[in-house]
Amino acid sequence: MNKDLSKILITEQEIDVITTRLAQQITNDYKDSDKPLIMVIILKGSINFASDLMRKIPLPMKIEFMKVSSYGAGTKQSGEIKVQLDLNIDNLENYDILIIEDIVDSGRTLSRLTQLLYGRCAESVKTCTLLDKPSRREVEFTPDYCGQTIPDEFVVGYGLDYAEKYRNLPYVGVLDPKIYS
Repeated sequence: MNKDLSKILITEQEIDVITTRLAQQITNDYKDSDKPLIMVIILKGSINFASDLMRKIPLPMKIEFMKVSSYGAGTKQSGEIKVQLDLNIDNLENYDILIIEDIVDSGRTLSRLTQLLYGRCAESVKTCTLLDKPSRREVEFTPDYCGQTIPDEFVVGYGLDYAEKYRNLPYVGVLDPKIYS
């Protein structure tokens, strides 16, 4: 798989620093809340990031999963967002929600999910992403917690995939365009 990358963008060590920093910010922001915290992990790409992040947050929390599709097998968004796996909790009244996402580019997915969860009466809804590509934004959206802003390159690894490959790389790399062209 390494031969398919043009470069490593974020090393394992840098990911550890990022998750530690984000965990400290999240802990500081939620430590005095009297509302239960639910970490909503967006499958599949966010699982590695969420796993590392949650182990560094010393607060009580529940975890839930959602699966939302916005990409096909290609590199472009389909323009349509579908909730394929929803939360097991219908009424989020009195809960603080923290959505964990691997990458934000168009902003459509997290913008829609934030609205959806507020519509279910969540006390608060915040978003945390490992990677942000603001140059690709199609809707007005800024994540509450951001690991690293990256250039407009196709990245894989640490949960991020191309056609379901590369998720198990322990770092984030730029996929060589000849792989997906």
